[in-house]
Amino acid sequence: MTVIGLDDTDSRTLGMCTTYLATLVAEAVEARGGTVERRLLVRLNPAVEHKTRGNAALAIHTDLPAGAAFDLAREELDRWAVLDDDRTSPGIVVAPGSADTVSTAVADFARDAVRDFHDLDAAVDLAERSGFLTEGWHGGRGRIGALAAVGAWAAFDEWTYEHISYREFHRCGTPREVDFDSVFDAADAAYPDAWDTVDREEGEAVCVPNAPGPILHGIRGDDADTVREVAAAIDSESVDRSATFLTNQGTDAHLRDGVVSDLRDGRAYRVAGTVASDPETRAGGHVFFDLEADGSTVPVAAFEPTKRFRNRVRALRVGDALTACGEVGDGTLKLEKFAVRDLVRTEPATPVCPDCGRTMKSAGRNQGYRCRDCGTDAPGKVERAVDRDLEFGWYEVPPCARRHIAKPLVRGGFDAATHPER
Repeated sequence: MTVIGLDDTDSRTLGMCTTYLATLVAEAVEARGGTVERRLLVRLNPAVEHKTRGNAALAIHTDLPAGAAFDLAREELDRWAVLDDDRTSPGIVVAPGSADTVSTAVADFARDAVRDFHDLDAAVDLAERSGFLTEGWHGGRGRIGALAAVGAWAAFDEWTYEHISYREFHRCGTPREVDFDSVFDAADAAYPDAWDTVDREEGEAVCVPNAPGPILHGIRGDDADTVREVAAAIDSESVDRSATFLTNQGTDAHLRDGVVSDLRDGRAYRVAGTVASDPETRAGGHVFFDLEADGSTVPVAAFEPTKRFRNRVRALRVGDALTACGEVGDGTLKLEKFAVRDLVRTEPATPVCPDCGRTMKSAGRNQGYRCRDCGTDAPGKVERAVDRDLEFGWYEVPPCARRHIAKPLVRGGFDAATHPER
């Protein structure tokens, strides 16, 4: 067996996409008489500065000999990659042998590529020491992701599916012709086995991209047949070709357990703490609060694109206990979801006179409160019950704002009652 890894052939302006190139490579493999065992779409660390739009690397598992697979992949990349885009830096890594038997070092490299950062020289060195074939264009930074894609099958246990339908290539850059009623109907029929197809409250077909590339729509879910059925039920312009990928999307593979005092930019964490400041809506509609644990604090943000999720954040109060998940950038934790572990249920309030029902007034510094009409007094403030708009459990950003790799609550496996929001 052989594994072909590809990365960084996207063009943000000229309409190329690495998933499309991988599909063409897989078709070329089959045209040469080879078999494609599986296609992987691997989302890498979303915080990496030099990245493609969704930071995806691709792998094709085939029975072609490594040399023939390498030559074929080079031919297709030379033909299709948009090398006129200076931000495109393609790379190929081809590994002889089964994807199940890559070295521990290569599997660790793949795992770390989702949660951390890698240096190009270190990636090339590891690939060469492993006996892999490599080539890069425009510096070949894509060899980092390509090597990660080679090691991904051995690195991760949880996989989902995405079925991608592609447009006729000459249509790239033109408005997509998709019947959105059919998208919403297909999404409703397949939910929750297919998820993040639409965002009904925002009225958005999440599966239809806005970028100028060749993807017409991409359907994600837990079952390969289901995602293909949803795609087939969508009325649209003609589909030129399609492919079903195994992927780490929707798995939270990017999250690591962390503590507030030790968070670093460019990584994504699952961290526990207590709300230490009232949520504040700032310019642009972004909502911020501080999270505290063991004497350390970190700013937490729910940005405007998270839409109605911000109302959940605004409902927090100082003293609420949370588990917060998200990427850290510029010292701020950017919320993807959070779990309420404990809620403040009371607050200090000025006492009410038991005789007349009026609110008491201060009797002076450190002298408690007194009713000016009845003369009754109280030693200090009392605890008053607070109505809360939150319950114990998880809250998440809506589908229109979810990162590719973030796990939707509807997929389950969380440690508290969930509140999936469609």
